[in-house]
Amino acid sequence: MALHGSSFCYKVNFIDLRNFKGQHCPWINSLSSPSPKPNIFLSERHHCLKKLHVGGGTQPLALPARLLSLRACKVRSEDSEEVASGESIVLDEQTLIRELQAAIEEENYTQAAKIRDSLKVLQEDSKASVLAANSRFYTAFRKGDLAAMQSLWQKADNVCCVHPGASGVLGYDDVMESWELVWMNYDFPLDIELKNVRVHFRGDVGYVTCVEFVRTKGRSWGAQFVTNVFEKIDGQWFISVHHASPVDL
Repeated sequence: MALHGSSFCYKVNFIDLRNFKGQHCPWINSLSSPSPKPNIFLSERHHCLKKLHVGGGTQPLALPARLLSLRACKVRSEDSEEVASGESIVLDEQTLIRELQAAIEEENYTQAAKIRDSLKVLQEDSKASVLAANSRFYTAFRKGDLAAMQSLWQKADNVCCVHPGASGVLGYDDVMESWELVWMNYDFPLDIELKNVRVHFRGDVGYVTCVEFVRTKGRSWGAQFVTNVFEKIDGQWFISVHHASPVDL
């Protein structure tokens, strides 16, 4: 399948992630915000009190002093290629699935076999599959759909999630809890725009790089350079690393 282009956009509103502060939970302590409004919940697993402060201002998170060069992050190899919209890949897959179901219901088994072959080719195309997995990740992100997010991550102790301005969160359970913390003060759907989307793969490991913009009701995170790493397990791509770092554009 030929893929063209380099970016795609989801229309959703900018997460203005404000302040995480925790006791005995160091991964939360690296986020800061001037907002005074707290939300408190008790985590039985960590046995610590966590506070999420969300401000009403529009100032973006502080960005690091050094500037990251997007050009320097380009990867050159035979297994790397700039690609187009992940939405189109997902839509193609969904369309083929619907057509397959319709053909089976109509007992048109010859047509069903052809559609099944086309669906198999699409799903086995590594670039398309990795990009489609990335698209599903951002659909869950956009909707604040925790159940969908849980199904997309590899259930392992070595998965890692780095939210903007925070230290890394390790392990499936802690990563899922971190998404609950990020989402608990925002209205959905969000407005997420991705630019400079590129997919790379080798064997059963693939990754997507992009520049991410998230907004909600006038608030802004600014630009984040994102790397999402996926691993193919039993024929399905699962995300194992999400790393978002602020960049000054």
